Amino acid sequence: MNVACLFQRVLLVASVRQIICHTLPFLTPEEQVEGIKIGTLSGVYSPPYQLLGRGYLRVNEETGDLYTTEQKIDRESLCPSQEERDCTISDDALVGPDQEMLKIIVVVEDINDNAPYFETDEIYLRIPEDAAVGMRVLLDNEAWDEDTGSNGEMSYHLEGAGGFFSVAQDGSALELVVEKELDREAQDEHRMVLVAVDGGSVPLSATASLVITVLDVNDHCPEFSPDSPHTAVVSGGAAQGTTVKQVQATDRDLGHNAQITYSFSPQISERAKALFRLDRVTGRISLAVDVRLDTLEEHVLKIVANSPHCPPVLTQVTVSMQPVVSREPDIEIKFMAEYKNQTIVLRENEPPTVLALVELRDTSSVQAVLSLEADSIPFTLKEQAGNYLLSTSKPLDFELCSDYRVTVVISEAQGKRVHGRQVIKVAVEDVNDNAPQFEQPHYQAEIEENNKPGVSLIQVRASDADSQLYGKVSYRLIQNPPVFSIDEATGVLSVSESLDREQQGTYVLTVLARDLGSPSLEAMVSVSVNVLDQNDNQPAFLKQHFVFFISESIPRLAQVGKIEVRDADEGDNGKVVDVRVLDKHVPFAVDLSQLTLRCTAEVDREKRDRYDLLLLAVDGGSPPRSSTASVTIFVEDVNDNQPQVILPSSNLSCLTVSPSTRTGSIVTKIYAVDRDSGMNSDITYQITARQPAWPSPFQIDPHSGNITLANRLAGGAYGMHHLFIVVRDGGKPVPLQATVWVNLLVNETLEQCHLTSVPPYPSQTTEPPVLSQLESLNKPAQSCTEPPWLVLLCGLGMMVFSACMLLAATVIFVRHKNLTRKLTSRREPLEMNLLK
Repeated sequence: MNVACLFQRVLLVASVRQIICHTLPFLTPEEQVEGIKIGTLSGVYSPPYQLLGRGYLRVNEETGDLYTTEQKIDRESLCPSQEERDCTISDDALVGPDQEMLKIIVVVEDINDNAPYFETDEIYLRIPEDAAVGMRVLLDNEAWDEDTGSNGEMSYHLEGAGGFFSVAQDGSALELVVEKELDREAQDEHRMVLVAVDGGSVPLSATASLVITVLDVNDHCPEFSPDSPHTAVVSGGAAQGTTVKQVQATDRDLGHNAQITYSFSPQISERAKALFRLDRVTGRISLAVDVRLDTLEEHVLKIVANSPHCPPVLTQVTVSMQPVVSREPDIEIKFMAEYKNQTIVLRENEPPTVLALVELRDTSSVQAVLSLEADSIPFTLKEQAGNYLLSTSKPLDFELCSDYRVTVVISEAQGKRVHGRQVIKVAVEDVNDNAPQFEQPHYQAEIEENNKPGVSLIQVRASDADSQLYGKVSYRLIQNPPVFSIDEATGVLSVSESLDREQQGTYVLTVLARDLGSPSLEAMVSVSVNVLDQNDNQPAFLKQHFVFFISESIPRLAQVGKIEVRDADEGDNGKVVDVRVLDKHVPFAVDLSQLTLRCTAEVDREKRDRYDLLLLAVDGGSPPRSSTASVTIFVEDVNDNQPQVILPSSNLSCLTVSPSTRTGSIVTKIYAVDRDSGMNSDITYQITARQPAWPSPFQIDPHSGNITLANRLAGGAYGMHHLFIVVRDGGKPVPLQATVWVNLLVNETLEQCHLTSVPPYPSQTTEPPVLSQLESLNKPAQSCTEPPWLVLLCGLGMMVFSACMLLAATVIFVRHKNLTRKLTSRREPLEMNLLK
């Protein structure tokens, strides 16, 4: 298609789109992934199919199937303002061979993909405390949800309201309902959570904090304190403005509702109204005038407390007005010692000291004298030149008494009337004359090992009879182990590290207590710390692997070896209460009384020459601890098995030997085994008897058991040879043996050899006659007594016989050689089998 044709087609489509009359609707949920089939055009229209837009949809040009594209459809973004109407997307398509214009409308269904939300995290309301149960308060802070339909419908509830409030929905309005009576004085604020839940199949929710402040109403009236009525005393000569008493009423309300004013009741006397003034706001009663009375007066003041909308409450104050007393003789004190605030200050332990000069005044009317009360020890008052000297009679001790009140009595000279008393205060100043003293002469503490660092052990206390810094004690440890520390102020002894009783079970610490005097005084005390055991050590075998050797002839319950096990703990924790063999099917057990391993059944090295055991040791702690060790027991051999002959398999076995066998060749082999080991299984072989006896062409290797041809097989060697062989082991002191007959048939035909009976066993071992033959050869020849002619005739006959025998031997040799060649191939496999 060229550019001109394409342009014409676009113009045609643009004009046709104005008269579209065909619309095809579809439905799809929002948020679909790419490639989801929405519907198809093929059910109504014929191919080909083409979408004119490029957006949320694509079409298969052949099948007409509509699919979603990689651009997801978000209903909330696509139709942000549509709430009641459907949210749609549209596209134009050309269908069929005639390129008919079709409008595609896809309705996008909402899914619950948006959670509700509140515009604010906290909602504040103010409700008066007299709100009626059932009262409703409009909540403007509703939750919003961008979804539509049931996905956007909200339901609300409260969490943590304590039953005081609930929420209700009246149409689209959200209201807070008062469910219980409110009392600001009991609780002035309620905090709860407002929860909004949408109506989706999988509902989503949002929360906001709802804070309700309970407003005060004037529901309480003033009250006076329960200690009413009150009393007050006004001394004679009191000045105007002197405070007599202050009354106070309380109102549990707040602000204006709690304002109280005070006033005198109209029932009080005119005299009282003239003498007293009442502050309306503070309730302070004071003197309205200067008062100087000659007699005692008593006034009852009734005070009224008023508050808005409340009835007045009444309290009563009884005021005693004291008269002015006429002047009596008095004294004047002139301090000679140090004094502060009219108090004499004297250091303790000072020798008798003059404290003050006491003078009498106004004695014109009466003749007065001064004296001390009887309990004024240790002080004296001595007259001197019309005055009196106050002195100490002995050194003062601060620790016995730190504050004295010396009473000087003014009386008439005749002692009939006392005109007055004057108290002189004497304060004893402390010096550092007392060392600290511990409450106990010795302290003991206990702590379990493996403690947590920093745990407190004990508190030592030392007191000092002195005062202030002189009596303040600090503590420290002398040459203390680094694992202990003490609080300088409290004396609390603590452990800074974990203790191990197995390393050290007892600590003896020295605590020094020192006061803060200058110079300071100090005292010491010892503290014994016993570390209590915990079952923190498992039983330990001295070896992790024990190796023992026993003879297979070991008797039952005999000792195999010593098992040593220790536990570093103490008491039951360190007591090994059980040691046992974990393997149930072995002939060994542990003798716990002696900690030895014993054999409980017979052992046979030939059945089992080694045992690997596992030992378990358990202590008596709670809970118990255990450990294991391995044991290897080697069973040493005893010569209790005689050799067993494997080859030949029977005393009737027979082997044919060719006369042409070369000297030194192995004819056959004796093979025997011994189930013992070592020297007990070292086997030797010996021919102890032969039939025929001598000479024999066969000999045996004592170690390998190989039977070889020692001499060439001559004509006299033809026939059956029986060799009686003894097989012995190397056991000590007495070896064990077995016997066997080896039957050899020297024959040229190499026919199969058969025996029907075993040769008789020799009664005793027959030694080879080699020595006897040699001895006969060495003996001098005996004298010949035959005649010479006979000797010559015998010689000629022997020569003829020798020639015939030589000829016969030659013929036999040639024939035997030919036969040997034929049978060699048969004989060699047989020899190999015998050797094996």
